[in-house]
Amino acid sequence: MRTRGPSRPALALLAAAVLGVLGGCEVTYGSDTGDTVGAAVEGARPGTALAALDELQVRGRAPTTGYSRDEFGSGWVDTDRNGCDTRNDVLARDLSGETFRPGTRGCVVQSGTLADPYSGTTIEFRRGQDTSDDVQIDHVVALSDAWQKGAQQWDAGTRVAFANDPLNLLAVDGPLNQQKGDGDAATWLPPARGYRCAYVARQVAVKLEYGLWVTAAERDAVAGVLAGCPDEPLPGGAPPGGAPAPDAPVVYADCAAVRAAGAAPIRRGEPGWDPAFDGDRDGIGCEG
Repeated sequence: MRTRGPSRPALALLAAAVLGVLGGCEVTYGSDTGDTVGAAVEGARPGTALAALDELQVRGRAPTTGYSRDEFGSGWVDTDRNGCDTRNDVLARDLSGETFRPGTRGCVVQSGTLADPYSGTTIEFRRGQDTSDDVQIDHVVALSDAWQKGAQQWDAGTRVAFANDPLNLLAVDGPLNQQKGDGDAATWLPPARGYRCAYVARQVAVKLEYGLWVTAAERDAVAGVLAGCPDEPLPGGAPPGGAPAPDAPVVYADCAAVRAAGAAPIRRGEPGWDPAFDGDRDGIGCEG
């Protein structure tokens, strides 16, 4: 079992290296940096994103031949069968003060406020032809990136599940999502530096969950970010080595349990939500 954290020199070198990661620019490392990265990852604490990074295979990119968005399903679908498509599920989860379009059984998000993790700013979301794209749903591991790193071999059902997996989805600033494109951590990181640790940790979690690989430059870039936060936990899913998942799912047996936990009323998208709690289908459960 690994218990020793990365050495201070290793962390310092990695932290300095990651400063070179800017939008659209791939980092070039010195000849000895790969050894330093390996030492830092090898010494990472179990259950952390840095330790999980060591579980990912390092390979080159496959060609994009055959890739299209339709390979991952036709748009947003209702994979969890709660009556709402994934885009609206994520908006309901990530926005605050959200309102819903009347007559949609609490599914179609009409408005809300986003604390955007990528820019660190607040964005007011209003559904409409000229405003909906202000907030977009980002695939944290881009679909094209996944295609080039293992998803070509998946069946159609796995690709649809991947494209709609909440672990891989965030509501974010639309223009920044467009700027990111299909970039990985070696070519794009959120401008809000305070969110970079959580961002690359989520990419590691997604790639580990689905068996995707990373390029050498991507691995070094992720390790460089995590050097500044070596205890960053791995979000969701099962971490390597059989360690307990840091973010265990919240489950309530009934509304009595929701109230006993002080979580009532509970809204769609909040931890522990179950459609059975919402008798009037307004997106709010265990009312009164």
